[in-house]
Amino acid sequence: MAAKRRQLRAFDLKHLDPNAELIGVDEAGRGALAGPVVAAAVLVTRKFLESRWADENARRINDSKQLTTGERDALYLDFEALAGEGHIHATVGDACVEEIERVNILGATKLAMRRALEGIYPPSAFAEPPREPDLFSSPEEVAAFRPPARARILVDGLALRHFPYPHTAVVQGDGRSLCIAMASIVAKVQRDRMLTELDARYPGYGFAGHKGYGTEEHRAAVLRLGRCPEHRDTFLRKLMATRVDPGQLGLLEADDEEEGGA
Repeated sequence: MAAKRRQLRAFDLKHLDPNAELIGVDEAGRGALAGPVVAAAVLVTRKFLESRWADENARRINDSKQLTTGERDALYLDFEALAGEGHIHATVGDACVEEIERVNILGATKLAMRRALEGIYPPSAFAEPPREPDLFSSPEEVAAFRPPARARILVDGLALRHFPYPHTAVVQGDGRSLCIAMASIVAKVQRDRMLTELDARYPGYGFAGHKGYGTEEHRAAVLRLGRCPEHRDTFLRKLMATRVDPGQLGLLEADDEEEGGA
């Protein structure tokens, strides 16, 4: 396991040009029945990947689904400290239930990923580099000049069509790339916190426990209580088709009694 986790750092170093940056992107909550989809982007440099911290701690980092809650939370605190010291840059974006319903889960995932990336670079930073200002440029051109981003973006999963950022898709990237694994941890911790807050707003569904995923407990709660505003209608259609409105139970029981008496 330790050797495999060391491979995550080696993978990133292999894909990182000298003096450039690498941005890993991943999401959490795509398959849930409730709550937003959350994406994170984590920027790392060669200096960070070759740092003492990375050398000693890369073995702790893995796909967030392979870590315990305690392991994720501890790493998240480390990432916050690293970001505060300027060693990495981590940003988060999300898409709400209304957006998931409007543009479907794939569109909402791309929206969340774009919002996370915009916290680091606007899409225009990856456009063709403009002509560098020279002695013949106007003061306005010199003031407006921005060098293009020297970053490569690695996205977990398949390539995203109609996405404003050029990127490299890495299938099962959260188990292959260190910066993608870091992004998966940030996205998971942030989304878990959001679902814990929703648990207080909508008691009875158990959001703090299952985090909106389709566990047996969650499905039973939906059948018992009906949906709440944070549930994704398109994800609940089959389940809700089997639900009997509690208000109709009395009528059904009365009909059964009448049929039995007849």
